[in-house]
Amino acid sequence: MSNTKEQLTNELLYLFNTGKLHHAYRTFGAHIADGGVQFTLWAPDVRSVRVTGDFNNWDASAYMEHLGDTGVWTCFVPGAKAGDHYKYEIETAKGDRIYKADPFAFMSVKRPGTDSIVTELWYEWHDEEWMKGRAAKNSFNAPMNIYECHLGSWKRPEGKDNFYSYRELAEMLVPYVKEMGYTHVEFLPVMEHPLDASWGYQVTGFYAPTSRYGSPHGLKHLIEAFHKEGIGVILDWVPGHFCPDDHGLRDFNGDKLYESIVHPDWGTYKFDFSRPQVRSFLLSNAMYWLDEYHADGLRVDGVTSMLYLNFGISDKSKMRFNKYGGDTDLEAVEFLKEFNCMIGNEINGAVTVAEESTAWPMVTQPPSNGGLGFHYKWNMGWMNDTLEYMSTDFPWREDAHNKLTFSMTYAYSENYVLPLSHDEVVHGKKSLIGRMPGDIWRQFAGTRLLAMYQMTHPGKKLNFMGHEIAQFIEWREYEGLEWFLLGYENHEKHQKFIKDLNHIYTSHPALWSDDNSWEGFKWIDPDDRRQKVLTYYRRARGTNEKDPGELLICALNMGVEAFDEFEIGVPEPGYYKEIINSDNTKYAGSGRVNTRQVRARKKPRHGMPYSIRIKMPVVGAAIFQKNYNRKGH
Repeated sequence: MSNTKEQLTNELLYLFNTGKLHHAYRTFGAHIADGGVQFTLWAPDVRSVRVTGDFNNWDASAYMEHLGDTGVWTCFVPGAKAGDHYKYEIETAKGDRIYKADPFAFMSVKRPGTDSIVTELWYEWHDEEWMKGRAAKNSFNAPMNIYECHLGSWKRPEGKDNFYSYRELAEMLVPYVKEMGYTHVEFLPVMEHPLDASWGYQVTGFYAPTSRYGSPHGLKHLIEAFHKEGIGVILDWVPGHFCPDDHGLRDFNGDKLYESIVHPDWGTYKFDFSRPQVRSFLLSNAMYWLDEYHADGLRVDGVTSMLYLNFGISDKSKMRFNKYGGDTDLEAVEFLKEFNCMIGNEINGAVTVAEESTAWPMVTQPPSNGGLGFHYKWNMGWMNDTLEYMSTDFPWREDAHNKLTFSMTYAYSENYVLPLSHDEVVHGKKSLIGRMPGDIWRQFAGTRLLAMYQMTHPGKKLNFMGHEIAQFIEWREYEGLEWFLLGYENHEKHQKFIKDLNHIYTSHPALWSDDNSWEGFKWIDPDDRRQKVLTYYRRARGTNEKDPGELLICALNMGVEAFDEFEIGVPEPGYYKEIINSDNTKYAGSGRVNTRQVRARKKPRHGMPYSIRIKMPVVGAAIFQKNYNRKGH
């Protein structure tokens, strides 16, 4: 259950106008009351505001009262009810009349319509067990394997402009994500947006789940369905810019109000973080999705474009500088810090993730230590280096070897998510499997090897939908994934491999329990560039003297030479059991696997006191688990 209505008071008005109102959606917008609806809007420096809609035959007869010099307008409309469409008619300071959708609208009409819709948000939640468990969990020491998903193109029903609804997706997507072994799902923006091709990143309705897929209750039902299966939901959130459509936030009072400048790369408008009311609007929006929709985290899009005043600007004459002469957007930095502190203080267990692609320091350090306060940051350096290496043809990989190892020089500078996202399979970049060199067999093998490298490298994981079925074409937002590919053996077996690898990841603490320190990772041999092999181990700390903690040996062969007796140094004696091998025939590999446990010999290798001999597949990888249960070891 949730409380989405608060009586407008002088204290709330003060907090809103000083940038400190974190639940503005409980006051602003359209709230159903006894016998009608209370409308409240921020529109300073205008002559008048009227609300017009189904309830008054769109004749703009309902004048709103201006509350002193606060810039806030309000009125009660008797007879208005849930389901009514409405807009605001604003008479600007110049005398122009403009029609605007409600910035706080909880629902919008399906595009191409632009009306706001009066909506009852109350919902009876049944995910108490999940929410309590989330609040008690430390995400840093837990598995996080994210399935990034665009709801409009995961699957599409037949017929032009048809989408599956939130409720239909709850019946299809939730069990699929559960079966595949992902711990979280991340939705590309579900906030209302007019253009399908923007993928949701050009928002007009920041408080309205897109009506393409149904109602706000439908989205809540979908999130609750994930929670009931033990799966977290992260929402993509876009606080850096907004869509320039006339009915939206642009020139809201006839002049710049929410916006500062036109975004040079996207043609959108950057938010003006110097306005306290804009900060209240955005901070409240973050709280809205976490509190009202029980989202488990927000992935903040385009953080880099927020941090720098001159992001995307090459014309020196148009560059801006702060009071210290630098190009840091000081107001945006303070906003991000406040955003992260607010969530840390008010929403137990929720996480924030930054899409930040520069070397900005301490993105995931708390503001009290000089950081921005995010829980996680996308590791764009790892992604770029890894995909560049995996796209390199085999004869040239020796010279590119450092692209696989460089990431560990900074792996613990931030709390990282390793992203293979939607951005990497669009705009001519090719699909993941399409980037792999060689014939079809090697392309599939290389895609499995990439997944093994990602899953065994320190950091949380994110993969975009379609990776798990090795889709060859780039992602297209206007059609569903090519699920028919699962009728072909290679694709079916690839999906089986990803499923097994996901479950290996979640069931082995060595791969996630100590992701942020050298205690959980150690190189065995990072420098075997000639043979194109990487070896390292992952370890989980033991809980007591009798529990030594899990030890996993990871061996990856990036080349096309097979090895029947490859020696790897290991830190402990005993037996090691192969728990997954990407070359297994059940995954469409050649079958160069290690069926028996291998015994460590007292033969030093790679600076380790013991060593094992294993079969190493071509363009493949294997993980070995130290067996502490075997007698005598």
